[in-house]
Amino acid sequence: MRIDVLTLFPEMFHGVFGASILGKARDKGIVSLNAVNFRDYANNKHNTVDDYPYGGGGGMVLKAEPVFSAVEDLLRTDAQLDELTDEQLSQQRDEQSDVQTDVKDRVQPERSAAEKAPRIILMCPQGQPFTQRKAEELAAEDRLIFICGHYEGYDERIREHLVTDELSIGDYVLTGGELPAMVMIDSVVRLLPGVLGNESSAVTDSYSTGLLEYPHYTRPASFRGWEVPEVLLSGHHSRIDQWRREQSLLRTLQRRPDLLDDAPLTDKERKWVRDQLTELKRKEAEQPSTDLPKGEI
Repeated sequence: MRIDVLTLFPEMFHGVFGASILGKARDKGIVSLNAVNFRDYANNKHNTVDDYPYGGGGGMVLKAEPVFSAVEDLLRTDAQLDELTDEQLSQQRDEQSDVQTDVKDRVQPERSAAEKAPRIILMCPQGQPFTQRKAEELAAEDRLIFICGHYEGYDERIREHLVTDELSIGDYVLTGGELPAMVMIDSVVRLLPGVLGNESSAVTDSYSTGLLEYPHYTRPASFRGWEVPEVLLSGHHSRIDQWRREQSLLRTLQRRPDLLDDAPLTDKERKWVRDQLTELKRKEAEQPSTDLPKGEI
């Protein structure tokens, strides 16, 4: 997989791309990670990439030209183009000279599924929520380009004619798109074959199964009087699997009950969840109220 990030602060990615799981994946040749400063593609002597918004208003708007130029340059140098014939390359250059054609529709000539055009992803608080399923979807791609913005926002033509996806990591606003891009890249790369030492880790993670993950324990078996559940020490694998599944269901019920609606549960498991919910409500009703009596301070 090849991943490029368009940013005004490429230095923010140097440590991230060289450390931990991402660094190991890059060293193994599983993924190519590159940060590109799109200020280098500004078409003015001051290298400005933003301007005042038409119609007035506060803040500055990220210009379309440098972003388009940076993406187009990446696509022209894409390693996937090496196998194209001279005729196809000539045809693509002719297409790229037509500024009125959408980049996402024209970046590459007809290809097989394995050589399809890259996903061009805009970091944006207005975007679709980034989820584990989206990470799995992106991990199946060969080529990703992330665009990190700053200022008040993007020129709308970037959204309309360049990107394939707009994604957000939450209902809040950050200074720029770099941190969300790091989050998404980490989430995607760890799913690639050969990246994690234990391949089952990615499969059993929270959200990968549609549920939150079960609790984990390690040595010592007793710590300050807190004991590891006996079933985990039993060596009885079927009982351990059942305990983990039940704990995963219970933790999801307690913390993210909304996930249970779409989770792939058996009828027996759904009945177990309903029984647990009834028991939780009973215990809650038995709890003494912590509210102060009316009239007292």
